[in-house]
Amino acid sequence: MNIIAKGVCDKVNSVIKGKEDVVQKVFAAMIAGGHILMEDIPGVGKTTLAKAFAKTLSLDYKRVQFTPDVLPSDILGFSMYDKNTGSFEFHAGPVFSNLFLADEINRTSPKTQSALLEVMEEGTATVDGETRALPDPFIVIATENPYGSSGTQMLPESQLDRFMVCLSMGYPEHDDAVALLKGNASKPIDQIQPVLTAKDLKIIRDAIAQMYVKDEIYDYIVTLVEKTRKGGIFSQGASPRGTIAMLGMAKAMAFINDRDFVTAEDVQRVVKDTLGHRVKLSSRAKAKGMSMDDAMAELIQSV
Repeated sequence: MNIIAKGVCDKVNSVIKGKEDVVQKVFAAMIAGGHILMEDIPGVGKTTLAKAFAKTLSLDYKRVQFTPDVLPSDILGFSMYDKNTGSFEFHAGPVFSNLFLADEINRTSPKTQSALLEVMEEGTATVDGETRALPDPFIVIATENPYGSSGTQMLPESQLDRFMVCLSMGYPEHDDAVALLKGNASKPIDQIQPVLTAKDLKIIRDAIAQMYVKDEIYDYIVTLVEKTRKGGIFSQGASPRGTIAMLGMAKAMAFINDRDFVTAEDVQRVVKDTLGHRVKLSSRAKAKGMSMDDAMAELIQSV
């Protein structure tokens, strides 16, 4: 593993035990310039994971607990009249940060959810007709519980498509759960020493963007995505943004594995993470009892 990536992942793994693969893929999405959706039940460490990355990467971190009464102005900011100056003064919302955690994003209204569309795609926020740039880098980590549907609003497909990856932490292994119960599974977040800065993260992103990719890899990625649009397993295929996400994640995985070129294995490792939330299983696949994992494994085998 790349020494930089190892340093970052080791720090986060000292807080989050037994989730090395998830930690690695979250870091990959960050250095690839993407946003992360964490689908999981409450209490498995999603918020702790975000805090650990913010500390390790020296990022300005903000968190909003989404509820039905959260308004777009609560996350974007608002202008308030100052009687002393006789003018309106802008009060920046929590999205004006490097790492924004949108906790339980599916528990707020579609209007508030859609307020994140511009900030996730453009890196800007428009308030009262004025567009303001967000800090660079800007990363959104959103969490949602896919099992508790009461009082939730499903994310629109246009917003799901803006997340580079969708990941799940899952339950801890038995030994990790025992260690957690004993209180010695991890060290406190406040003991983490930063490994990188926001400036370092931007340098890594630029290096990844210039990484060499063979024409056969480009063709392989496009063929995989086109296969999702041809019926059979999927009733809805992935968008062109899915191909861009897969390429970005594959480059990031190559960097993490200390290579300056992308292999087919890099692509295969991130297929489910980049396409799983962009496609829908067909009725035929559901009737066969196929899960999304099964569908993605068959997709890889078919190309």
